[in-house]
Amino acid sequence: MEVITVANNKGGVGKTMQCYQLICHLANLGKKVLAIDLDSQGNLSTTLGVQIQRTLIPEWLIGDVPISDVLVPAEGTGDYIKNITMIPASRHLASLSKLLILSESEIRKNAGRKERLLRIRLAEAGDLFDYIVIDTPPMLGDELIMALVASNKILIPTQAQDYSIDGLEELMDTFEIIKETENPTLQFNIIPSMVNMRRSIERQRLGELSQSFNITPAIRNLVQMQESVSMQKPVCLMGNKTRGKMDYDALWESLNIN
Repeated sequence: MEVITVANNKGGVGKTMQCYQLICHLANLGKKVLAIDLDSQGNLSTTLGVQIQRTLIPEWLIGDVPISDVLVPAEGTGDYIKNITMIPASRHLASLSKLLILSESEIRKNAGRKERLLRIRLAEAGDLFDYIVIDTPPMLGDELIMALVASNKILIPTQAQDYSIDGLEELMDTFEIIKETENPTLQFNIIPSMVNMRRSIERQRLGELSQSFNITPAIRNLVQMQESVSMQKPVCLMGNKTRGKMDYDALWESLNIN
């Protein structure tokens, strides 16, 4: 079972888009996928056809409810959808930090540190899934830290723009700390996302990014990408000559997810 987190502490970089495309791509390959939405906005949940009034993620993480109580099948059309199960989010997820503080002594006794809770809970899933894909909120909070500790790989979408690139520094510092203290096998890939190749400044920033990091093939800022989400039709189901599908096929090949 491989656990992949899509993360960036800056919003608007295509994080949920990458999650959705990855989940659907894996499911279309016949893999059993668990999609976990750790963002209280619940955008990934909605995109996969799941809307709930109140998530039980906080209670699940501290061990008050079993994993079976938080699993919900994804909804949509296409044979691939039957391979996707969700742990959906809602606004109630915003209360997680408060619940972790109230449960501090119990967490210390059972997990040692709160950062390990998600890893412990996912171990209880056993062999139910081939992949677990986690969407995280755009901030360095408890949800993102727990996802880093629980994952094998982190995918970091970033735009080829100054503010987005500058924001990578804080995330990479956190990544290194987690790798040294909790998760020594953790790997990361930086995905240039929503890139406009016609803009010379973005091409220049891509070059600068590639000098500092080993980046993946870029995902262009195409109208069909937004249509993919709004119409709940992943690019893996688009025609082979579709520009969006070509971008993602190159991305998955570079990540050995194919």
